[in-house]
Amino acid sequence: MDQSTEAPPASLAALVPGTVTLVGGGPGDPGLLTVAGLRALEQADVVLVDHLAPQESLAHCRPDCEQIWVGKLPRGEFVPQERINELLVEHARAGRRVVRFKGGDNFVFGRGGEEWQACAQAGIAVRVIPGVTSSVAAPALAGIPVTHRSLVQGFTVVSGHVPPGDERSQLDWSALARTRTTLVVLMGVKYLPEITRELRAAGMAADTPVAVIAQAGHPQMRQVRGPLDQIAELAQDVRPPAVTVIGEVAGLQLG
Repeated sequence: MDQSTEAPPASLAALVPGTVTLVGGGPGDPGLLTVAGLRALEQADVVLVDHLAPQESLAHCRPDCEQIWVGKLPRGEFVPQERINELLVEHARAGRRVVRFKGGDNFVFGRGGEEWQACAQAGIAVRVIPGVTSSVAAPALAGIPVTHRSLVQGFTVVSGHVPPGDERSQLDWSALARTRTTLVVLMGVKYLPEITRELRAAGMAADTPVAVIAQAGHPQMRQVRGPLDQIAELAQDVRPPAVTVIGEVAGLQLG
């Protein structure tokens, strides 16, 4: 059988000096980093890396590659987004091949859009190498399909970094409770009691299955399952990063 020898798309083939490449590292296991993402790390002159990116993958960088930690640890070290944007522009303007390396996918609550805009305003070209998003990967690693024939025909991904009712929240939790889709909540561990209480008040059944998956893709991965009206208590000792899956699929026991 003939095999294609066609070259990969130019946007993924080789890094160009003076540009920024946004690389999604996946949910944590270095094996889930894409081949294109790995190739970008191998070519980079500078890598700006987050704490959730697979750190083992940095071993593939050249010995002379400059690695700059720019993570945002909860209640810990914190590099402001504005400074990250400045670093991307500074190094690209110096003619370097710059990689912005973070966990999951840069465009799923990864602020990749903001970084692209900052570079574009400075006249810096940007490429994107998508990553495996934890919103799908974490449930899958726990044996939970976010869609499943006869159970659910879609899934909705939201951020839970602010609680329902907070003036910063842009979500209509009542509407979310009525979508009849799988609800995947990222960054929602801290406010799980408020989120589940709001969903119950909006009419979601108390026995709706819920799964909280912590450290997905890591050796210490853990999952806690229970009904909507009990999950906050059952998962009270879970620490981020964690993904919460709400809906009938969270009751499946695959594998």
